[in-house]
Order: sequence, then structure tokens, then C-alpha cells
Amino acid sequence: MTSLRIKNLTSVDRHAVPLPSGTEVTASVDRHTVDGARLVPQGAVGRVTATDGDQVTVFVVGVGPVRYHREELTPRRAGQVRYAMAREHAERALLPCAVLEATVGSRAWGLAHEGSDTDLRGVFLLPFPWTAGLAEPPETVVSSDGSATYWEYGKAVRQLLRADPNTLEMLWVPEVRALDPVGEALLKHREAFSSVEVYGTFGRYALSQARKLAQAARLAEHRHKVLTWLREDPSQDLDQVASRLARETLGDAPDALGRARQYLKQLYRSMHDQALLPVASFEALGLFARERSMDFELPRELRPKNAYNLLRLVACADHWLRTGVPLIRVEGDLRARLLDIKEGRVPLETSLAWTETMAEGLEDARAKTVLPRRPDVARADQLLREARLESARRWYANAPGPFGRDMPAAPEARDERDEGV
Repeated sequence: MTSLRIKNLTSVDRHAVPLPSGTEVTASVDRHTVDGARLVPQGAVGRVTATDGDQVTVFVVGVGPVRYHREELTPRRAGQVRYAMAREHAERALLPCAVLEATVGSRAWGLAHEGSDTDLRGVFLLPFPWTAGLAEPPETVVSSDGSATYWEYGKAVRQLLRADPNTLEMLWVPEVRALDPVGEALLKHREAFSSVEVYGTFGRYALSQARKLAQAARLAEHRHKVLTWLREDPSQDLDQVASRLARETLGDAPDALGRARQYLKQLYRSMHDQALLPVASFEALGLFARERSMDFELPRELRPKNAYNLLRLVACADHWLRTGVPLIRVEGDLRARLLDIKEGRVPLETSLAWTETMAEGLEDARAKTVLPRRPDVARADQLLREARLESARRWYANAPGPFGRDMPAAPEARDERDEGV
């Protein structure tokens, strides 16, 4: 069995390796919380949430956000060290091989404000020797802050063929830039990937997510009740709390008790995913209720950014089906509504109702669509073959650039049985 792996981590400085968001870390010094209200002792464990130069923000379970200098943190697991090092190596080696790049997100949609992030998506092509050996080269390169994502040409083509929204929109945004003739060819033939399948991957997907958000919102409404009950009477077990929740919120609904139990499990799993609980268990939920303030952030899925993007996706799909081109830059009433959602000026239920209403036209748009039923697989296959052949041609010709004489060193295959970790 072979893979591209870090052979030995004994010489690695764990205080210097990159720390992507989500990395579990241990602090080597005492630090106060961001608001200065509490001292967090050395040895505290948390997850990285943001990085700004040498400053790293860590969410410490049971405490909240704390800022550290990079050298004051070490990743907890060897696998995370390997992942971070592999990602840094891939970014350094393969970004010069990018053939297409696009500015996406709110800046592409016309919804950015002064402090908006700049999100990039792109495509890179592997140099020929990277495709010829046993080692599996990266198919995705992601920047450490998560703002830039590049897919390998073959992976991008496969994602485009299944109408993946992130990949497909990349080819149509106003600020899309071909960095190489290979990328220019992909951009020239973008219509090959445009098909009725956007009905499902954009429109119906957004509608299903809107309904999940509505369910999550209903669950969040009950969260304060449950935590209050557990604070008032810590002796209650899961079944007792579920029975009370069923009586007060579900009444005579079918299988009310079973649904209430499921909600409680979803609650503590969700709070664990947000790093609010050290483990996903009802006991940890009870401890949180007794020891922590109940004034904490909404679950990530309930933030306005998610709701406004769902409405935009439905609008994009409807326009694409009817006209043959996607709606990327929004204007008029739709733009005003999206900005109202993004800035939190309308409640979640209103934004989800707008999405439901707009989705009512999807069936009519699909029935009258000008798009082909399926993407042009033959043309996509030809594009990929030509890109691979061009990579090989430049290598054999020793042409200048990252596909020829300036190619980054190809990875070596290693037997995992010889790994020292």
C-alpha cells in the first residue's frame, strides 16, 4: 500500500507547522479570554477558529474564544500535523500550476461590503510526472485560511459534469481569469457543462436545505428550555427531559416522545460540533447547563449567510433554466432582499418563506428550459485528454514553466508499513 506521507515527525517543530481552522491544539501558556473576563490556564485544549498572521484564535471548550501567538500552540494529533504539512506543501508546490482562477462569493454576486472576504476558486493541472507514479497526488489545494480552493483539472471536470454549484459557478462569475491556454480552453467550453441538472443541484438542493434550516430553527427555539430545565434539576435523565419536551412542544403529534429524544441527541451532537461540549453526550449537556452561561452563538447553520445563499441559488437555477445562462450578479428587488437577509434585518422564517415561494417556479422553469437534458460528456472528456497531453508535451519539450523545466518535485511513493509514526 502506498501513499504520499510524512516519513517521520520526530524532527518536526510542532510549534511552527501551519494550523488550519478546525485543528485541535493545546496551549503552552496562560491566557485571558478575548473579553478579559477569565484566565485560561496552560494546557487548555481547543479548536482553531481563525488565524491572522502570528495571532491564532482558539475556541476553548467551556470558556470561549482565546487569542494566542502561534508558537504558544501545538497540534494535539500526529494526523493533524501530517495533514497541515501536506496541505502547506501542496499549496506551495501546485499553486504555480493553476490554469484558471475566479473571484467568487459575495464579491461576484454584487453583495459585498467594505469588510467582505475575497474568496477564490480555481483549477490547477498536474505536471505529467505527478500523474505517472504510485504516489497519489493532491486533488484539492486549500489555503490555510480556507479562502482559496483549487481543484485538479480532472476533479474539476468531474464536478462540473455533475453540476456541482461551487465548481460550475466558478466558470461564469464576472472575475474569472484564464492563467494558461489550458484554462482558457475550459472557460471557452463552459457551455458543455450547462444542463437541466442545475434544477436539482442548485434549485432542489437549496429548497431541501431551506427546509432543514427551518427544522434546525425550531430545534434551536427549544434549546433554552432544555438547558433551563437541566440547570433547575440536574438529576433528570434523557428520558425525563424528552417526556417534558414532548408534552410542552409536540403535544399529540405522532411519536412525540421519540422525536423529542432524537432532538436531544441532535442538540448535544450539534453543540459538540461547535466545540461547546467536550464529548457528544447528554451528561456533557447537563454539565454545560449547570456551569456555563446560556448566552452563546447561534448554531453555524442558522447564521444569515446560509439563508441568503439558498434564496440566491434558487434564483440562479430559475434564471439558468429559462435563459440558458446563470444569474450571478443580482440586482433590484432580489438584491435588496438578499442584503436584508445577510445583514440580519429579516427573521429567518421570512427568508426561508421567500425561498419556498421562489422555488414554486422551478417546475415551470424546468418544463420550459432551453438547456440540454445532460452535459456534453464527450466534449468534457476531450478537454481533459487535451489538458493531460499538453502537460506531457511541455514536460518532454522541457518547456519553461511549472509543467516543464520549472516543475515542482514530484512526490515519492512510500510503503506505509515502514512509517515511523
